[in-house]
Amino acid sequence: MKKILCILTAALLAAGCNFLDFDESSSDYTREDMYKTYSNIQRMLTNIYGYLPNKDIADVGSALRDCGSDDAEYADPDAGVQRFGNGNWSALNTVDDKWSLYNGIRSANEFLESMETVDLSMYKYDTNYQRWLDHLAYYPYQARVLRAMFFFELARRYGDIPMPLTMLTAEEANEIAKTPFNEVIDFIVNECTESAAHLPDTYVGMLNDEIGRVTRGVALAVKAKALLYAASPLHNPTGDKSKWQKAAAAAKELMDLNLYRLDPAEKANNYASPEVIFAIMRSESQSFERYNFPVRFTEGQRTSIAGTYPTQNLVDAFQTAGGYDITLTSNGWQTADPDFDLSKPYEGRDPRFARTILANGMSFKGATIETFVGGRDYSATRSDLGTMTGYYLRRYIQETTSFTPENTVTNKHQWIVFRYAETLLTYAEAMNEYLGNPTATEGNLSLSALDALNLVRANAGMPDVRVTSQADFREAVRREWRVEFAFEDHRFWDVRRWDIGAATQGQIDGVEITRTGNQFSYKRITVENRTWSARQNLFPIPQSELFCNPNLNPQNTGW
Repeated sequence: MKKILCILTAALLAAGCNFLDFDESSSDYTREDMYKTYSNIQRMLTNIYGYLPNKDIADVGSALRDCGSDDAEYADPDAGVQRFGNGNWSALNTVDDKWSLYNGIRSANEFLESMETVDLSMYKYDTNYQRWLDHLAYYPYQARVLRAMFFFELARRYGDIPMPLTMLTAEEANEIAKTPFNEVIDFIVNECTESAAHLPDTYVGMLNDEIGRVTRGVALAVKAKALLYAASPLHNPTGDKSKWQKAAAAAKELMDLNLYRLDPAEKANNYASPEVIFAIMRSESQSFERYNFPVRFTEGQRTSIAGTYPTQNLVDAFQTAGGYDITLTSNGWQTADPDFDLSKPYEGRDPRFARTILANGMSFKGATIETFVGGRDYSATRSDLGTMTGYYLRRYIQETTSFTPENTVTNKHQWIVFRYAETLLTYAEAMNEYLGNPTATEGNLSLSALDALNLVRANAGMPDVRVTSQADFREAVRREWRVEFAFEDHRFWDVRRWDIGAATQGQIDGVEITRTGNQFSYKRITVENRTWSARQNLFPIPQSELFCNPNLNPQNTGW
């Protein structure tokens, strides 16, 4: 095992621009040796999975990427995620730099090349031999989809990117040019289409009953997402309807598999949900709760400024249970819902609100959250280790986690990458933009945009949206993206693909709650004024890479 780990470590080593050949110098095993047994081949594939980017900026306990959007504020003013809001980032001072994904791409390329010559015939009398061969047949397609995912993660950050499809020498890596964004998307789509035809619907019932592997559904989900981004305003400024048609068709293809269904139960940390298409699973840990529980529940374990805190901007996106908008204004809470009790603004809301956000008066771990001035969960400043927005994070929190001495409890976390509701909203958004009418259908695209959207709302216990115009539906579906997928790593990217940052990423607000007797009053407060420029729709190519390879020029606009 030490030898295996040694060569896997060697596989991660890279210099220059991250495209170097397989390094055998520090291992007793050669590259050829690693492809002589089923178990070693399996390890090499698992190594590629290890490059999947985390859902957060760094590791569990650090800021969720949503803190770089108007949905959340991070407590530590010096954290890297703050640069998205203060503009203090550049090609020399990068943040969320995923150029290292080229290590994963190199590993996938090496794996695909090596798999072409794999021969396990020496084991043909082993009782597992045929099962190994059956399983190995899926491995190249898993690797191709993973490589497509890496390319997508890079393309949505940087736009035009290098796209190496073979292992490169250092010299070749320092000369490779960028591939235009649309061509990258075309490649992703082709890879996922071809791979989907060869991948199983599930690995349950196969060798080792593996979960967390790339399936047919995952391949089609990557394809639909890539086409959605290609059709969105940032990459489709002319509004080419054919791009929206392709995105709608890709989503419908996934829907027609009939493998997934909406689930009214919570999907976070629930890989077994019939709605989850793909999730990243982590081992047991307390770190996410240590930095995101209201501080009194951490039993003194949180000693540094940290925490992802939802904003009033996000809270205002959640409607009343009756489907009416509700907003905290300078004159208090405002809504046209005749049945809503304004004295209890966190009750009678969209049910997804309570699954996403902890607010004043809510129950948590057998106690009542108190974010009013002077309450047990109130924080006047960042240095108090508590919320400065008046809200705490609920999504992904494992409430049973305990820091009580002699009775600690840790939990696993499962970060959602794709789930079926995303497929429906992709279809809804694309259909509306393609046909220009939320009630229209065409051929195999037999479900209207409005019906697709309302399926998601009905699953959440919300009434139907009844808009009739393309523009009104566009706003409705964008709201639905925001509330349905809050803290699932969508809002940060949606702001960019829709090119709406100038209108949304300026003033970040919270709430100040005061109690008089049993009555509460609510005041909207400004937590932070952020800066935004159009250049932030794409990330700067790291200057170190431009020094290494001048063919990566020109730098992205504005950087």
